[in-house]
Amino acid sequence: MAALPALARAESRLVAPDEGRLLQAVIDAATPGDVITLQAGEYKGPITIDKALSLVGQGQVSVVGNGKGSVITITAEGVTVRRLQVSGSGTDLAKLDSGVFAAKTAKRAVIEDNTITGNLFGVYLHGAPESIVRGNRIAGLMQGRLSESGNGVTVWNAPGSMVLDNDISFGRDGIATNASKRNVFSGNRFRDLRFGIHYMYTNDSEISNNVSTGNAVGYAIMFSNRLKIKGNRSDGDRDHGLLLNYANGSEITGNVVVGRLQPTERWLTAGTRPNEHGMPKTEEGSAVADGDRRLGPEKCVFIYNANKNSFRDNVFEGCAIGIHFTAGSEGNSISCNAFINNRNQVKYVGTRHLDWSSDGRGNYWSDNPAFDLNGDGVGDSSYRPNDLIDRVLWTSPQAKLLTSSPAVQVIRWAQAQFPALLPGGVVDSHPLMLPPERKEAQQ
Repeated sequence: MAALPALARAESRLVAPDEGRLLQAVIDAATPGDVITLQAGEYKGPITIDKALSLVGQGQVSVVGNGKGSVITITAEGVTVRRLQVSGSGTDLAKLDSGVFAAKTAKRAVIEDNTITGNLFGVYLHGAPESIVRGNRIAGLMQGRLSESGNGVTVWNAPGSMVLDNDISFGRDGIATNASKRNVFSGNRFRDLRFGIHYMYTNDSEISNNVSTGNAVGYAIMFSNRLKIKGNRSDGDRDHGLLLNYANGSEITGNVVVGRLQPTERWLTAGTRPNEHGMPKTEEGSAVADGDRRLGPEKCVFIYNANKNSFRDNVFEGCAIGIHFTAGSEGNSISCNAFINNRNQVKYVGTRHLDWSSDGRGNYWSDNPAFDLNGDGVGDSSYRPNDLIDRVLWTSPQAKLLTSSPAVQVIRWAQAQFPALLPGGVVDSHPLMLPPERKEAQQ
């Protein structure tokens, strides 16, 4: 009740560009609940918002820092920053220099519909719980070493915060989260980054309907539990579409990882040099031979010591390896997925027998020449993605010279005739004849 008199005095304040040098003074003189509207023009930063108010741009409004520290720092609860162009932060990683920095006291901050460019970190939620970062266009540093860049959005110990519908490019990672929980990252688009989403020690959260294009890794999920990873798309990410490392008890459903080039995409020209981020430059319409262009991720999915996860209704297409499954991952359910035109559908170097089917339904394999005589949509015989020769090639790549020899062909024929003699590995006892309906992420 004590706050009611202050709120009663809240008002809208219109600030003109010629008052830009006084922007901090305007904020200092404002009352909690005020809406400060900036008219089109450039305003000098850095500024600190230490009370619950809204800072809103009207037209083309730029808040430009002096190259030191963060441009906009939020320390109060209930602050909104909307429709601004923010640039000019410092470049000190240790000091977390950002376009917009929300401190741990900045509960329920709203940062939306801004253009945040050329800063070390775009938005940093440093312990600001229940905050929203929505509909922003964030482009990080385009020069210098990747290790010296920050992330588009960083979430550190900000429970209940959401990062929604942002367009993020350049810098280190699109969204990086650490030591948080109950977060939602949904509808974001990532390009020209190391990782689209980099997930560390963040539990009970959701990653949904994001699109990662042409990054080193689409979604790197590490040391996190009980996640819902659904409806995301990885399109042409170079190393991994989805990486799970010590990620447990999660549901991975309706995701699409595509490694092959689409006809409408730009093709890489043979001999092109990388740009300043180490990424290959492209030239519109310059078709080259398959051997001269990168066809997509080395691995659609890499599962390393990740346990008790459920993979269902996903599409893994056009990668060197569909799923690389290793390091004692246990208790995972993998069914009703589609493995399409991967050079190796599965890489599993283990001795256990793993059946990738559930309740009488397995996965679709594009290279499975199966029959379905009773028409129930399930193949009449089991599918094995790997054999003994595959394992020999993985452990001794030089043995590729022998793959066309009569002896190798005899061994493969014998394994097909006597599958009970095969060592442990992945088997799909109920392979599907048609791929599940593809669920595309929001574009």
